[in-house]
Order: sequence, then structure tokens, then C-alpha cells
Amino acid sequence: MPAKRTQNKDNEEASSLIDVLVTQGVLTRERGDQIKLAEVQSGKSQEEILKDQNIVTDEELTKAKASYYNVPYIDLSSSPVNPDALSILPKEVAERFLVFPLNIDRTQKVLVIAMADPLDLTAIEFVEQKTGMRVKPLTAEKSKIIEFISFRYSTSLSQQVTAALKEVAPEESKFRTLDLSAQTGVIRQEKTSEIVSHILEFSVKSRASDIHIEPQEKSTRVRYRIDGILQEKLTVPRALHDAIISRIKILAGMKIDEKRIPQDGRFNFKTTEEEVDLRVSSVPTSWGEKVVMRLLKKTGGIPDLPMLGLRGRALKNLEDAILRPHGIITICGPTGSGKTTTLYSIISKINTSKINIMTLEDPIEYKIPGVNQIQINPAVGLTFASGLRSFLRQDPNVILVGEIRDQETADLAIQASLTGHLVFSTLHTNDASGALPRLLDMHAEPFLLASSMTCIAAQRVLRRIDEKNKEEYIPEPKILDDMRLVLGSLFPESREIKLYRGRPTSENNNSGYMGRIAIFEVLPVSEKISRLILERKPASDVEAVAKDEGMITLKQDGYLKVLEGVTTIEEVLRVGQE
Repeated sequence: MPAKRTQNKDNEEASSLIDVLVTQGVLTRERGDQIKLAEVQSGKSQEEILKDQNIVTDEELTKAKASYYNVPYIDLSSSPVNPDALSILPKEVAERFLVFPLNIDRTQKVLVIAMADPLDLTAIEFVEQKTGMRVKPLTAEKSKIIEFISFRYSTSLSQQVTAALKEVAPEESKFRTLDLSAQTGVIRQEKTSEIVSHILEFSVKSRASDIHIEPQEKSTRVRYRIDGILQEKLTVPRALHDAIISRIKILAGMKIDEKRIPQDGRFNFKTTEEEVDLRVSSVPTSWGEKVVMRLLKKTGGIPDLPMLGLRGRALKNLEDAILRPHGIITICGPTGSGKTTTLYSIISKINTSKINIMTLEDPIEYKIPGVNQIQINPAVGLTFASGLRSFLRQDPNVILVGEIRDQETADLAIQASLTGHLVFSTLHTNDASGALPRLLDMHAEPFLLASSMTCIAAQRVLRRIDEKNKEEYIPEPKILDDMRLVLGSLFPESREIKLYRGRPTSENNNSGYMGRIAIFEVLPVSEKISRLILERKPASDVEAVAKDEGMITLKQDGYLKVLEGVTTIEEVLRVGQE
């Protein structure tokens, strides 16, 4: 080793790499002693023996080395990359010394790099001489560093960012030229548009549903929501923030000189593979304007109910309710749980030229041919309630109300269903049984509610295991005990239980997941449940009766999908744990 490690206070006992692995619980003491003996007998290092025998994973070994050498570990797969750092260190140098530049602070003259061997003083010295920066090393897996060098240098924004930074006015004159550049939108337009195009292209390639562009004190971070989880993928120099935001606002038809109030806009973006509609929202924050873009794919169509994750009795109960000519069907769940997608799927299923379907939405996410979709606009008095009142004069068969938020909307929805219309809506409740007390809290009359409600569904969205990189494992007994308790008679006692997980790869953003699926509970309003509504019984009583009548709960549906290998136990607990 080129240098002696610094002793860490927490690691006083760890006199070797094996001791660190034992302390971290990766190896047993007996296994550690065997490797130490093999080290003496074979003359090989502990690290070589661990690699030869494939005893620990690359990640576990790297974390142990980081602890042993007292150099912080970094998980490259979840770390943003600053293109400015890439621009200062050539790819050839990175490949030669197996280092990857992550971030740069030009004022402090510090370059943060990930290294497979953080004690390689020759590499550190060479990088410092080449860049004129002080190097701050971090420890990372060799395989990830190689992958990042080959992938991130080729898809990097380093050239565009470097060129754009050269065109930014120096700090002292920046305040004199800022207003002028924002109003005309001509300064750095060419380079800025390339950066924005790169941000958008990456979002399409990575299957993101949202892009967050957030100003911070020293940089601007770009985060993507991929399969429901926000991931930071890019940092851009702070000096380029206003130019990037102005470019997006021009595209979205927003006022670029108005930075004090929130604004909304939208535009289309077309790649060689597909076309997306972007809904843009800007808000002023303490460091500048933050922009969030929601991506709505125009290609691919609306999934059908089984594709969403509905099956068996739950699917049959919902389809039976849809086929009835009148009544209220509500879909429940928190924000971002896929309620709108389920409603669109239902509407697409029943959409024919023989019926008149009218929707009131906020906002309209997908345009469905043959359906009369109306965007609510409270500024001119078009609310869910006023729109619903005028709908009844439009001779509809089916009405979709985006959300029941107040007593007036609830009363009108009930009246519409009682006068022979099929009404769909959403509610923000945690489960299906909680929808009824929520509507009663809005002062809906129990006797009207009991006769108008036909079906309530609740849902959550969770990530699917990547089918191409799926592996099975034997779960711990306590996990099986919990599954047995939740599933009851649905638990398959007859076979050995194996669960599944996905191997992290660059294709699945190092998550092990690819795509999403929903879990459901569908509660048909039976005669017994109607009686509970009339008696204003609590949600717990409604749920107990629904379970007796065969309802599968959200968590049960999640565990069944875990047993089938569709998702993981961690995902079900993440979204379904009360």
C-alpha cells in the first residue's frame, strides 16, 4: 500500500480488513479466522482471497475498505454528477488512474473524485497537477467507476456547460446584465437549449414521470422521479440556472420576466422514439425559481385494468359495478397513487359511440377520443360543483368528477347517481372503508349515500421487479410469520416459500426495479354495508364486514404479488404500512 491508513476511533479493534467485515456483520468470526489462516498459508492478501472465493459482494468489500482506510464511501449509482467536474479532468486520465470526478468547487479549488484505491497517492498527485485543484478522494466500487467513465463522459453535458459558463458575465457585472438577458432571451440561447434538450432526453430514456430543477446556494440540482422515487442525477453550475429556467419558460409560453409568483404552462417534446406532453410549474424559492415538469406520454395508450394489477374477485367486483347504469364508484388513495390512471382505464373500457361521457378534471392528463373532457377553472367560476351542475343539462350517461372535495360536490354527485347517471370520482382516503365516513363528514345524507354508492376501490402504486435481472432468495422466518398473519387462509402452506428481488444494473438505474404495478382493495357496497352506512358505523366495522364478504385488503394484495414474484416485500411495506 502506498500509504499507511489513519486509525479510526470507531475502528480501534479493526487491525485488518477481515476485522472490519466481521465488525460490520458481513463475515462470521470463524470465517474471518479461516481467511486469516489462508493469508498466512498462501501468501495472498486478504482482499485477493475474498475476491478469489467470491465471499463478499463488491459493494460490501468496498465499504469495508472505506472504513479501514478511513476514506468516506460513496454509492455512485445514487450520486449526482457535476458536468463542470467532468470538463476539468480528461477521460484518458480518468481511465488511466480509475478515478471519476463527481463535483467541483472552483472558489475553494476542490475537486471531489471517486477512486477504487483511495490510497493511490500517484493518482491523486497527478490529478492535482493536471487540474490545479486540491483532490478530495472518496471510495467507490471499481466496476461502477469503469461504468461511469464509459457512460457519463459520452453522455455528459461538460462541453455545453463549459461553453455556456464562458458566455456568462463575470460576477461583478452579472447584476447589470441579468435583466437584459432574461428579457431578450438571446444570451447563451444556443448552449442553454442544448442543456435543456439533454435534461429532457435523459428523462425520456430513464422513464421518468417528473423532472425537478431546483436552485441551491452553490449549484442547481436536477432530480428525476423514476418509478415513483426521486433520484438526483445531475448538478449544473449555479450561474446557468436563470438561463435554463428562462429557456423552459419560453418553451412553455410563460412570462420570463415574472419571477415573484407561481406560473403554469405546457409544451411538447419529441424524440426519435416518442412524443411527450410536458406540464410545467414554476415557484419562487429562497435561492431562485424552482421548476417541476410532469411528463405525459402521448404514445403507448392507456393500460387496461388487468395491466394495472387488478385481477380475480377484485376485478370482477369492479367490472360488475362499471356495467351498472347508475351509482357512484370512487377510487381512493393518496396523491400519486395512480387513481387518475385507473379512472382513465375504466372510461376507456366503457367508451362507445352509444353513450355520452363527460369529465371534469384538474388537470386533464390524457385526452381520450370520444370523451368530452373539461378542465376546471376556479378563476372564472368553473369548479367541480358548478361544472357538475351544468353537466346534468348536457344529457350525460357517465360523469367523471376529478375529486370530491366538499359537501356541495358530494351532494351533486349523489343526486346525479340517483337520477340515473353513472358517476366516477376520487377521494383522498387511505383505504376503501374510510371513504364512507369521509363522505358522511361532508354531511352527505346516510340514506342517500347507502342507496347511491355501488363500489369503492383503494389503491397504491409500487415498483415491479426487473424481470430480466430477477433472482430468488429464502426469506427470514419473521417475514414469513408476518405474511402468514396478514394473508391468513390465502397463505400457501403447502410449498417452500421463495421470494424474489431484482439485481441492480445500469438498465434499471441500479434499483433492481423496472416499471410499476398497483395493489388494490375493492369494496362492493352490499346490503350489509348499506346498513352500516345508515347506522353511521366507523370504518373499522365496514372493513370487518367487507373482509367477511371476501374483500382482499391492500396489504394482502401486495403480499400475493410478492409471492408471485411481481414485486418485493420492501415495496409493499414502503407503500402499504399503516
